[in-house]
Amino acid sequence: MQGTVDYKQLVEVIGDGVVVCDPKGVITYWNAAATRIFGFSEQEALGQSLDLIIPERQRQRHWDGYDKTMATGLTRYGNDVLRVPALHKEGRPLSIAFTVALLRDAAGQVAAIVAAVRDESARFAEDRNLRKRLTELEMQVRGTGGPAQP
Repeated sequence: MQGTVDYKQLVEVIGDGVVVCDPKGVITYWNAAATRIFGFSEQEALGQSLDLIIPERQRQRHWDGYDKTMATGLTRYGNDVLRVPALHKEGRPLSIAFTVALLRDAAGQVAAIVAAVRDESARFAEDRNLRKRLTELEMQVRGTGGPAQP
């Protein structure tokens, strides 16, 4: 393949949301897929805290981990896919899966953290329904699935 790759274009057209934050958790980059997933436009997201998309009950845990990562320059997640709840602009819950990577400056210090995000809400709901149905079927096989007999 000849020529150079336009990486900015690549990040803009990729199907996964790409969200970049500074060491304080302020959003500095937000691609079109992030807008599709979370509902916030680039203009609405840039300069905002990640609290924009983190459910309130998850925030303390998130920030504890985020601050530790920024302080140590290490993430315990590596290439692991994380699955967590998130929020859409309309206030509805999302189930997202993402990977994170640390971006470093010339001195090797963490300058930003990038997340590649995918909306898995439909798959999560389908899995939940399948687990519920499996439990119902297991109860029927064991003879405990029906109403109590008089």
